[in-house]
Amino acid sequence: MTNMALFAEQQVRADLAQLLLAAVEASGRTRCDIARVAQIHKDALRRVLAGERSASLGEALRILAASGVTPQAHILLFLVSSGDHAIAWLQSDLAQFFEDFTGELPSALERVLGNQVHNVRPRWAKGTAHRVARLLSDHIEELERRDALLGDGFPSSQGGHHG
Repeated sequence: MTNMALFAEQQVRADLAQLLLAAVEASGRTRCDIARVAQIHKDALRRVLAGERSASLGEALRILAASGVTPQAHILLFLVSSGDHAIAWLQSDLAQFFEDFTGELPSALERVLGNQVHNVRPRWAKGTAHRVARLLSDHIEELERRDALLGDGFPSSQGGHHG
């Protein structure tokens, strides 16, 4: 059962403000520039970042995009995990991976599972997430192993990209 206290307006506003402030500060851009690109008044942006005003979903996405981060990934992380994950993954390849992965997942599930898509059970989610993470880890290790083998086959004097 969902803990409704997690969705108290003041707490959600404060947590979202923390994420948006971290994104704006990490961007290296001025707040005026962020406000202009996000198409939000600079005073409204100030109040959103201070947690004094709730940002609409559109405003939050535009502020994140203007800050140079993957907006959908960070909103998804904020909603499904924690603001801490969303902040920790700011401007990272992991955030871009998460955005691309979650964007592709619904159609991939339908394509691969076909008629079995209706047989999927919620209780399988945690185990499946761990299997996907393990598969990704194995894939990274295999790529690193191949890179090492290719690196041994090419003298360092050749330089350049080998792959």
